[in-house]
Amino acid sequence: MGATRAARTDTWLPESAWASALRAAEVRTVESGCACPLFTDPYAQLLFDAAIARGWDRPTPPVADRDTAVVAYLASRTKWFDEFLMTAGANGLEQVVLLAPGLDARAWRLPWIDGTAVYEVDHPQVLQLKNATLHDQGTAPATRCVAVPVDRQAGWCDALRRAGFDETQPTAWVVERLPADPIAAFEDICALSASGSRLAVEVPENHTGIDLFIEHGWEISKLTAATLLDRYGRCCPDDESDATAHTVFVEGHCQAFAGEIAS
Repeated sequence: MGATRAARTDTWLPESAWASALRAAEVRTVESGCACPLFTDPYAQLLFDAAIARGWDRPTPPVADRDTAVVAYLASRTKWFDEFLMTAGANGLEQVVLLAPGLDARAWRLPWIDGTAVYEVDHPQVLQLKNATLHDQGTAPATRCVAVPVDRQAGWCDALRRAGFDETQPTAWVVERLPADPIAAFEDICALSASGSRLAVEVPENHTGIDLFIEHGWEISKLTAATLLDRYGRCCPDDESDATAHTVFVEGHCQAFAGEIAS
């Protein structure tokens, strides 16, 4: 399967993202089983095992316990995205787009507001594995979940529209993993976002692409990974501080259509 993943450079998920998706599923399993978890994910182990059975490469080294830096970071990251989506729902957003959600079954595990539509945009093999595995277990999503399979970044907007996405309605956008061309993806999000839309994305420090949202009338706030870990009480030991990701968690709120700003 590895050869298939790396065959083209314009695929929605780069090769490294497959390993990241498995590592994140492994961490969600560990976090769910600890004494005071930030969240519970009853599907993480199931999907992890299914991916390994399909031939995905097992992450090395394995996560031994929740006190490692990688678990502290990834668990906090998951909690942040979860809280963003729940806040968006509380603010009346009933249309959600998850870009590259990987093996996280948020449409199944989160308490959604009635009427919410969740669009999952990801590589066809990822979506097929997740949906088939959960379906075989007799598990249904907690809200309407629409799979949008795309194997290339170009054209994902058209695929989203064909799946029923309504660009006149405000949307909660979650960019779980940056695609190969994040600037192009950010431009597409701006173009598709009605007034009132919200965004959650993690980017490397000093990532200039976030300025695009400001130019299109978005209000932006940022949170460092270290601050996020502190918020959830998951600060890493001093000897593991270098393992903390040098990233920034960005929230955005769209004040107007991109076309309105341009005019």
